[in-house]
Order: sequence, then C-alpha cells, then structure tokens
Amino acid sequence: MASRKSPLFDTATTVGKIMSFLGVSALCGLLAAGLVFPLAATGGAAATAGSDVLEEIPTELSEEPLSTPTRVYASDGETLIATFYEENRQPVSSDGISQYMKDAIVAIEDERFYEHGGVDARGAARALVHNLTSSTQQGASTLTMQYVNNVLNNAAVVRGEGRVLFSGINDKTYADKLREMKLAVAVEQEMTKDEILEGYLNIVLLGGQTYGVEAAAQYYWGIPASELNLQQSATLAGMVQSPNYFNPEYNQDNAKWRRNVVLDNMLSLGYITEEEHREAREAELGVDPHPQPQGCANAELGAYACAYVQQLLLKSDVLGEDQEARDNLLNRGGLNIITTLDVDTQRAAEAEVKATVPPGDDSGAVASIISVEPSTGNIAAMAQSTEYNPAGEFANGETTVNVNVNSEYGGGGGFPVGSTLKPFVAAAWVEEGGSMADIVDAGIDNPEQGDWFEASCLPRGGFRLGVESDSSDGDAWELENVGDDMNRRMSIDYGLYMSVNTATAATVMDMDMCAITDLTDRLNIVNARSREGMNPTSPSFTVGGTELAPLTLASAYTVFANDGVQCEPRVIQEISDWQGNSYPVPEENCEEKMDADVAAQVNDTLVNIAERSPTNNSPFPLGDPPFPMLGKTGTSGENSHTWFAGSSKGLTSVAQVGTFHNNEPLNDKRIGDFGPVERVYGSSIAQPMWYEYMEEVGRNYDTGDFRESPNSEFNNRRESYPRSGALPGGRNGGSSNNSDNDSDNNDSSDEDDNNDDDD
Repeated sequence: MASRKSPLFDTATTVGKIMSFLGVSALCGLLAAGLVFPLAATGGAAATAGSDVLEEIPTELSEEPLSTPTRVYASDGETLIATFYEENRQPVSSDGISQYMKDAIVAIEDERFYEHGGVDARGAARALVHNLTSSTQQGASTLTMQYVNNVLNNAAVVRGEGRVLFSGINDKTYADKLREMKLAVAVEQEMTKDEILEGYLNIVLLGGQTYGVEAAAQYYWGIPASELNLQQSATLAGMVQSPNYFNPEYNQDNAKWRRNVVLDNMLSLGYITEEEHREAREAELGVDPHPQPQGCANAELGAYACAYVQQLLLKSDVLGEDQEARDNLLNRGGLNIITTLDVDTQRAAEAEVKATVPPGDDSGAVASIISVEPSTGNIAAMAQSTEYNPAGEFANGETTVNVNVNSEYGGGGGFPVGSTLKPFVAAAWVEEGGSMADIVDAGIDNPEQGDWFEASCLPRGGFRLGVESDSSDGDAWELENVGDDMNRRMSIDYGLYMSVNTATAATVMDMDMCAITDLTDRLNIVNARSREGMNPTSPSFTVGGTELAPLTLASAYTVFANDGVQCEPRVIQEISDWQGNSYPVPEENCEEKMDADVAAQVNDTLVNIAERSPTNNSPFPLGDPPFPMLGKTGTSGENSHTWFAGSSKGLTSVAQVGTFHNNEPLNDKRIGDFGPVERVYGSSIAQPMWYEYMEEVGRNYDTGDFRESPNSEFNNRRESYPRSGALPGGRNGGSSNNSDNDSDNNDSSDEDDNNDDDD
C-alpha cells in the first residue's frame, strides 16, 4: 500500500509534536498504564493530564446511515423485482440476535467488554508485551473501538471518500489509533453496552459482500439471526478476524478450527457448559448457502424494466448531483423503490413475447410489448423476448439492449415503425379543419425532386423535395401500395383503414407539413437515437420512415384512448429509504395535446381496424372483440419490423416483432411457430400477439367505450368497409382467402429502401 497522510492527524499540530517526541514505545507505555484516557480501571490526575494532551482530537463520531441494499418492487409494493447492493446487510435489533451470538463475539474479540470504558488498559499492556517479545503483532482494540472503526469506514464510503481506516493494526497511523480510542470512550458515555454490541453486530463484515449477523445468518444457513445456535454463532464470531480465511463456505477446515477456538473461550469464560462445548465442537458446520442475488440480471421479473429504472435514476439528480453519488446511494442507501409495473400484466407480457419469439430463435427476431395506462402514464409492463445478461450474446437470446426505450436509457436505435404514424397525419388533417371523409387522390405519381411542399414553419414557407439542404428524401419519394385498385380517389378514412401509402402521401401534399410535425412534437415523437423530432422536410416519416422506440409510440397512442390527453410516461411512483425519508419522483403529469373531438374522429377508423379479426386463428370471433379497442398495424419497407399499436380505454399497448440487427427481412423465415411465409406484415404476427396479450390482461383495466365522433353522418357510413377475416400470413402461416382489397398490407419505400411501410 502506498504511504498516506492520515486526514485525521497532522504532525504539525501540538498533539503531533508530542506524539513524535514520545515515540512508539512511550505511547504504548502510556496506554498500558492507563494514563491517556479516563478509563473505568483508572482515574486521578494522571488520567486528567492525559486527556488534556488529546483535546485536539474530536470526540464526535461522524456517522452516516449503514450501507444497506436497495430493493425495487412492483406497483403492489410487495413483489420484489430486484435488489442492488455493495454490502448485503439487514439491520436487526438486539432482540433479534441470538444470545449465543452476543456471547461468542465478546468471548473471542473482547472478553473484558463489560468491564472497560471503551479502551482496555489491561489488554493494551498485554498487546505491548506480546509485540515486544514476538515476531507477530497483536492489537488491543476493544469491541467499542472496532465499532468506531467500522462506523468511520462506513461514513467515509457513503461520502465517497473511500475506506480511510482499516481493521489491521499495521494499516493505521498512531493518529488513527488515538482518534479511535478517544471516540470509543465518547461512545461508551453515550451508548449502553447492549447498544454498542447491537451496532457492532450489524456493521461487521462476515465474508464477501455479507455484512452484519442477520444477512450472514440468512446467507450461510437461511435462518434469522435470532435462531443462530451455539456452533453457528461461534463460526460467525470466528470469521471477524479474517472473513475470507475463516469463511465456512470456502475454507471449512479453517472455519472449524477457528470456531473451536471461540468455543474454547466461551467455555473458559463461563458462557457455556462442558456439555454444550463438547457437542458444539463435534458438530458439522452445516453450511447451506442462500445467495442473495443482486442487479437486474437476477431480477425476479421485469429485468428490462429494472434496467430502465436503474438508468433513469443514474441519469437524474434525484439521488445525487453526480453519477458517483447516485450510484453510491442506489447501491448503499437502503432504498425502497416502488415501480408502476403491474405483476400480472408484466408476467403476461413476458410470457407472450417469448411464446411468439423464443429467446435465441434462429430467425434473429425479437418480440417486445410495452403497456402504458392512458389515464396516468404509468408503465404497466415492459417485456422483450430475450434474457437480460450483461455477458450474453444475442445469438443465445441474451442482451442488455432494451428495445422498448430510447438509446439514452439503454435502448438501441429504435425500429422503423411503418404505418403506425399514419393516424397522426390524419389527426393533423382534422386539426387543420379537415374531415376524415374528405377525398384525396391516391393515384398520384411518386413525388419527384423539386416538388413543392408547404411548410409554414420554414423560412420560405415550404421546401422543394430533394433540393433543400436539410431534406433527406433524395431525388424522389418512392411509394408503393400492396393490393389492387388502390391508386385512385378515396376518403382519408378509407386510405387509413386500408393503409394506402399513396393516400397518406396525397394528404401530406395537400396540407402544411409543419401542422404534422407540430402534432408529433406535442406528442414527444422523437427518433430513438438522436432524440430529435420529425423533420418537416422529410415527408417519408409520415408513412414510417423513422426509427422510434416502442415506448415513444405507446405514449403517443394514449391520446386516442384518453380523449386527446397525454400523460408523461413514468415507471417510478415512490422512493423511500430504511429510515423513512422520501425522495421526489415524477408526479402524474397529464396535458391535453389533441382536441377530444379530433381524437374521436380518428378513432372511428382505428376502432374499425382493431375490431376486425386479422387472422384465421384470432382469439375472438370476427367482429366480436372482447371489449372496445382501437389500433393500427405497421410494417417497415423491408418487412424487417412489424407492429401493432393499439389500446383499450384503460391500457395502451404496442407489440413489435422485428429483426435485431441490420433490418434483415422476416420474409420466408420461420419465427417461433409462425411461418415461413413469402411476406410478413404487422397483421401477420405483431397484431395477433397484441390481441392474445390484451385478451388476457385487458379486463384488468377500464374496458369502457371510446368517445363518440361528433360526425354522426360519417359514423353511419361504416357498413361499406370490408370486414372479411383472414389477412395474408396468419399466426400459424396459414394462407389467406380474402381479396387484396380486404388486406391491410400496403408497402412503400423511400430512396434508401429502409424506412417506409406497410402492412
């Protein structure tokens, strides 16, 4: 160890000069004679004079809360999700500690504990003689002094100062020892012996990351400290001298020898009888390790939600002003963090994604589900079809990348969202005074370089496609529809229902692009990697030419279920520590982002999309959903990512199935039990997964009706829509017998052929 200058002692002080003059032997002599401290065994003028010499050493013990594990719970406040700790400790009162344990620690560490006043002059003299006559060194620390040392270390670590004092006698300067002694005397004047013993047994290291007798009893034998028997107590007491060398889990011979030394001491001091001594010495150690797993990799459920919570806290100033302080409090602060996760909803989401795409599936796909309560913004579930493992490989179905969130919180770069953004174009149209019944020409040719788009928020009031410097759509905006007879005049409603790309493009070209981006900005629709909003000079985003995180999409869709009101997503609802202190967390933050009548008009179409049966093996009969629902499919231009974003009145969920790397198409692949099929769409696999999940959990939330559209004439037209059931590529890869017009499978692609849609 590099030499260090103790922050507790400066040789330039009066005390330092005196100690340098006296030297080591004189110091030991003073301690042995009991002249330095007013101990219970001494008194008089000599002790008083000795105390005067040490007046400059502080007597106040600088304490910080004991380092204890942080626990993360589901919304019920009882279901444990994960634990974080640097020191696994479970503080317990003196009444919760076996008397055998108390006697054992006194017998081996400080047999005169109940007789001295903090520093044992007799013990110091014994140590002096031993050190002068032996090649080994022996300390004279009492239990009180050890307690002081541990408290000082804990305080230093909690404050981020590192461990400044050490248990080994060779690690301490004389100043450290003097301070420890004086503080021990002060502690004895403020605390009872039982309180000191309780504090010591809660703070002491007992192997690995296990601290205190309660955590140790639970770890080594799976019992509370109150049930420790004689031999178990002696084993733990024996570990104090060297927690690793005498560890009963790894060094049983050493541990048994040391245990027997403790038992011998207990017998000689009268704590146990001859019979108890003999039986305990003959007993096996009986160690039955009960590891206390920690971190999100060992989460009971919701491992990726756990990681999201961790990322949020480490990036927020709630737990401290900097990363080190936050990490320290998270791992040492004994926090109780109650999340918004619903246990049943989370378990259902995890089961559904893994049933759809088993971890490590040969397809290279990953399935995800995110659920948000529209009325609160509370995240009820966050799941994906991989296992959270920092050392894992995706090929084995393991990764720490959280596909549901933005990259800044441990996510990837998001996925191309396909036609799931089309409803927001329709909503912007209605906001501008239009109607879902308005007719657009979906037979337009592909927009070409130089075509003018209105954009009032730009300096020139618009831009020319592919000409403006901030445009990313290249020479032309290439569009493609899947299905016959789609390049014709149709209502905006019908174009959205059938997911006709040219209908959306025609809508965009007939309106102000900035009206669309104004709405997407209000709804916090941002790119998953750059966190930038939609670019009005890149109209391809309107048919899916952008990468979003599922949580972003789910939050945006809540406005349709919640009458235009969006509540900021949140996953933490309460943080407190073991002392009862509370920490600020985001409150429910809801704001009207869209007029309720606008949402209701768009919902007319979204309800009809969601309530038709997408596949031959749909979980509910055609046209007979279990409760009102709305939603929209989405498929990327390369058929690499498929989506269904939708909602009941009480739960908005986004289901996604897509390739994890390189936007490789899902076409002609077997994905779990699905396929292979020639072309994979949102209606093929993501939508059925969404239905089955919502069928299971939806009734646990509000299943009421959505707000009715004020346009009653428009509502009465609904019977003209195609209602046939199976769409291309059912859940089990079955063929479709419906006409192209019945399909919700319309694709488009931009110049780069990597961002557009659809389903």
